[in-house]
Amino acid sequence: MSLAVRAPALAPTAALPGQPPTARPSSVPTRALAVVAPASLSLALGLWGIRRQNTMWGDEAVTYRLAQRESYQLWETVQQVDLVHALYYAVMHIVFDVFGAGLLSLRLPSVLAMAAAAGGVGLLGLLLAGPRAGVTAGLVFALLPQVQKYAQEGRSYAMVCALIAWATCALVVSSSRRGRRRWTVYGFAMLLACLLHEFAVLALAAHGVTLIVSRPPKAVLRAWSVTAAGVVAGLLPLAIVSAGQSEQVSWIGGPVRPSPWLAAVLVGLVCARAPLRSHGTVRLTALAVPLLVLPGALLLIVSLAKPIFVDRYVLFSDIGLALLLGAFVEYVSKLPRYSWTVYVAVAAALVSLAPLSSSLRTPQSRSNDATAIGAAIRTEGRPGDGLLYLSGRQRTLTAAYPEDTRLLVDIALARDPVASNTLAGVERPAPEIAARMKQFDRIVVVRAGGMHAPGDPREEAKRDTLRRHFRAQTAHEVNGARVTLYTRIHLKHGPPVASHRTPVGQCGGAAARLGPGPHPRGAADLHHRLRPTEHVRRPVHHDPCRPRSDHRPAGSSSRVRHSPPAAPLTRSRMTGAMFFTNTVRRVPVYSRDRP
Repeated sequence: MSLAVRAPALAPTAALPGQPPTARPSSVPTRALAVVAPASLSLALGLWGIRRQNTMWGDEAVTYRLAQRESYQLWETVQQVDLVHALYYAVMHIVFDVFGAGLLSLRLPSVLAMAAAAGGVGLLGLLLAGPRAGVTAGLVFALLPQVQKYAQEGRSYAMVCALIAWATCALVVSSSRRGRRRWTVYGFAMLLACLLHEFAVLALAAHGVTLIVSRPPKAVLRAWSVTAAGVVAGLLPLAIVSAGQSEQVSWIGGPVRPSPWLAAVLVGLVCARAPLRSHGTVRLTALAVPLLVLPGALLLIVSLAKPIFVDRYVLFSDIGLALLLGAFVEYVSKLPRYSWTVYVAVAAALVSLAPLSSSLRTPQSRSNDATAIGAAIRTEGRPGDGLLYLSGRQRTLTAAYPEDTRLLVDIALARDPVASNTLAGVERPAPEIAARMKQFDRIVVVRAGGMHAPGDPREEAKRDTLRRHFRAQTAHEVNGARVTLYTRIHLKHGPPVASHRTPVGQCGGAAARLGPGPHPRGAADLHHRLRPTEHVRRPVHHDPCRPRSDHRPAGSSSRVRHSPPAAPLTRSRMTGAMFFTNTVRRVPVYSRDRP
């Protein structure tokens, strides 16, 4: 018998004091399941209702138009505005060149990226807490409402999530195994994430806290510090230049939708209090809690001085929430007394998520609907009507479908967005806008929420001219905006009647009502006695400000002569008076006032 057969089986090696226990390496099918199952679920959810009833909202409209510009035009545009999204626009420009521009090609990259993120979360959970926790964490991540929402959006947030998820996997592996290649992968993934969106650097800060809490070997801390410094150095030029474009976030008046993040933090901290399973150099709670809490907390702190918090900017925090929920579900399922509660909780969660997931595939799930706004403009406008945006930056809402506004005249626009290398074009000066508005009898006005420019003289001129010279005729309320048709106020009987608003020194009274010109004798009395529908034709005018006896200022010492009161009008006298005023042109005769 061979030595191998006779030798007794070796007992499992106990972990050294002070070192975390080592787990058995997972098999290849187990690792594949932890990645493939969450990715498949996320892909299926992303393809479900991806067209969102053939609608597009404002930010997607910006992506749609910019990605179709020529490369040199795109480069010149991002030097003036939206530099933080330059890399994403470049990626979408390539996608549109290959597959053509459309809703599917606009959103499919985000769907694929979020599927990759879900697979990365599954692998991360497997590395930290085992295969069951990994699969559960990946599935939870794919089902989160915020993840489902931004998986179907033509913006960069899904790509940022995917890069951070896989960079975190590289961090966990590099913390327990030496090798420059893994740190290179980690640094490259984090740099790409930061170039896609600058706030991804907050995940880098969370990783630093994780390593400090986990107390890995000094070589690991040194390698991470060098890699993080390289990421910050690569991001610094973009951050410096884009700081001059901070007006792009001037619309943020306060924290935007902080409730989902606050709810996620509350649930995650509750899960973290349980004795969750973890193995390896980096513990699950040490990684998940900073990634969930720190990025949003830092943005909220900065928002005390300058509002900057938007929920989608820290979408990658859901990675931490999914890890905590996955490990918590595995922990509860192993409790004999409470294992049945897992199945009840999972069923209840799926039932409650069904209507919410369905509503995320509707146009009302976004803050505005650019497609509906364009349709309302087509309904209200006629060829040749004026078109006005309050404010000018709202022009991006109709940029995706230029045929909606092709037959209308953009009153305030001086240079279109493509020619000016901007998002919304360049508008005319305030006096010129007001003068051009008065040349139109009908103006279609677009007013959207959350996109105003207080204190801008152009916007004040638009609103003031509308208030003085136009009246609202009809209005269409659409998701996130109001499209109103304004018509010009035309005076039915010539110039307005002088009233108490007439400035001192200007004309008033009967002469003003008759209009300027040489008035025949008794013409003012004739004007008084006729009903409004029986106005006589106005004679040729002269200076109307000459004082008349029937409208002499009170207390005036001047004695102005006037003709005696006319006799009551009969039809024959009225006909004669009308003939007289239409044919005879003479200077009024004034007589001295009677005592």
